[in-house]
Amino acid sequence: MNRFDYVKVAYAVFAVVLAWDYAAPRVRFAQVRKAIALRLRRDAAKKTTQEPQA
Repeated sequence: MNRFDYVKVAYAVFAVVLAWDYAAPRVRFAQVRKAIALRLRRDAAKKTTQEPQA
């Protein structure tokens, strides 16, 4: 493996890590937003189905 191959591999690894650092938080944020929306929907449905207490 000469220096050029080493540099190519190093840049490729860097690009993969950079892409992962960009994508991973966005995926997690989308999952959290979906979970929050589902929980809010569940809580709203629970409130509307409960009978008023005297």
